[in-house]
Amino acid sequence: MEIDDILGYTKLSVMQISCRVVAILSLTTLGYLSSHAARVAEKPMMKAVVAHEYGGPEVLKFEEVSRPEPKENEALVRVIASGVNPADPLNLSGKYAREFGTHLPLIPGYDIAGIVEKTGVKVAKLKAGDAIYGYPTFGGGWAEYVTVTEGEVAAKPASLSFAEAAAVPMGALTAWQALVDVAQLRAGQTILIHGGSGGVGSFAVQIANARGVRVIATASTANQDLLKQLGADVAIDYTKTRFEEIAKDVDAVLDPVGKETLARSYRVVKKGGIVMSLVARPDPVEVEKRGIRGAAISVHPDAEDLAEIAHLIDTGKIKPIVTQVLPLSDAIAAQRQAATHHTRGKLVLRIADEPKG
Repeated sequence: MEIDDILGYTKLSVMQISCRVVAILSLTTLGYLSSHAARVAEKPMMKAVVAHEYGGPEVLKFEEVSRPEPKENEALVRVIASGVNPADPLNLSGKYAREFGTHLPLIPGYDIAGIVEKTGVKVAKLKAGDAIYGYPTFGGGWAEYVTVTEGEVAAKPASLSFAEAAAVPMGALTAWQALVDVAQLRAGQTILIHGGSGGVGSFAVQIANARGVRVIATASTANQDLLKQLGADVAIDYTKTRFEEIAKDVDAVLDPVGKETLARSYRVVKKGGIVMSLVARPDPVEVEKRGIRGAAISVHPDAEDLAEIAHLIDTGKIKPIVTQVLPLSDAIAAQRQAATHHTRGKLVLRIADEPKG
């Protein structure tokens, strides 16, 4: 064989080998990319209402996001329904982000009812399949899944649907912690509850009534019958009558309104009584001058309180007032309605169909 033939053959062999190497590398690379893409595609996703910036209801977006994974002390819950609260716009605005511990992106939803999907290794009381309701501290309920700790949820009241149960946690916990923990009301005492037909007020009327406390409650003309149904001993139409003409020497006042309503409330409380506000800090000058106590009420998740409330519901002493159940995609409209502070009872967002059986 001539030297030129040998060199030509060698060049051809090298080229063939190079082509084969490139082909193998290409296939390997494509295989890796395909495998990586498959792993990315396999990452669980969910539908959620998300805010990527603080602001009004218009910043909310209905989109696909990554499903959360529970930490060792958390449970993953498949959300069936989530409540809408008058306090939600405060979280969404970012005005109290530091105090509330909120951060972006934000998924609202502080009332949930759903089914436990799986649990972390340190979760002892919850198990997959449990029907629960509760108050996730940092929200997340306006989504198909949310993670919770055992201290944030309790067994769902058996007598309620998931949509009804989702109307309970935050409002009922606020009322319970104000009346039972802060005011420590006893049978035979009297409380004045402003906004008795609202999300917190409707529970406060019922909790006070269940504890043998005499209830004076205010609401608009359209909600007078509801106040009586809830158990109010005296119903005041604030559009026609000044509450201080009827309420005198009460042991406690619960105020979700503030401003003039709060300013006029001090004078109806007996010495040693208490004024509690959900929206403002009671005036220390008025409190001291009249020999009464003042408290700014905030709410926190509490599994034991939720269990107590569920018992009262299942024994027929408390019932949630659900004004409307809307699909998750209507969250913006629901948020706008909640911001008016004139919702009768609660609005609820349906995330999934009620389980059968």
